[in-house]
Amino acid sequence: QVQVVESGGGLVQPGGSLRLSCAASGSIGSIDAMGWYRQAPGKEREFVARVRSDGLTDYADSMKGRFSISRANAKNTVYLQMNSLKPEDTAVYYCQASSRGIESWGQGAQVTVSS
Repeated sequence: QVQVVESGGGLVQPGGSLRLSCAASGSIGSIDAMGWYRQAPGKEREFVARVRSDGLTDYADSMKGRFSISRANAKNTVYLQMNSLKPEDTAVYYCQASSRGIESWGQGAQVTVSS
């Protein structure tokens, strides 16, 4: 099994930047992809970005150009660099790992964009 833990959330002003980290442990060699989702208050969880084991990435259309997902060389840590943040980016950001058809989720990291 795979476990994931997020870090790096916090409060940032509009237009600012923040980087989230997600560290995976357990059967990391079986991970097919790792990604980020977010859930704003009163809304459903939505896809943000994903990086596959072959290094390919994809993003939600609304995040393209502002958010960037990357992976550490050890392939057990992924980052989400968020730039030009807006108040509507305020949400709990969740890391997800997919391994052999099984999804593992972290506890979430709160990101608040406010002046």
